Amino acid sequence: MIRLDLKREPYWLDLPYGVRIRVRPATTAFVMAARVQTLRDAQEDDNTPTRSALLLKNLAVLAIMEWDGVGDADGNPSEVTPDAVKAFMDLWPMANAFEQQYLTPALLLEQEKNV
Repeated sequence: MIRLDLKREPYWLDLPYGVRIRVRPATTAFVMAARVQTLRDAQEDDNTPTRSALLLKNLAVLAIMEWDGVGDADGNPSEVTPDAVKAFMDLWPMANAFEQQYLTPALLLEQEKNV
């Protein structure tokens, strides 16, 4: 059975090391837009990371609206920009937590409908 209880409003996720991110809901439109961008990026550069890592970065760029606990090299609060989000996602603990808390629930829904 599919449960229609996905979040429809932005919400906060608590990540490791005291980091919090405010994200837009993981909708089909966001995932598809991230997939399209990933295909474009992979075509433009043969040296791109694996597609799954690139997809996660592109999804994070679309999803993350604001954050707490993320700073620049001098320890000043960092603004949420596409480049900053991509650098943030290069940190394995952050990428792993984002995938588990943001993307995995959407993927589980995908699995539920195919049972």
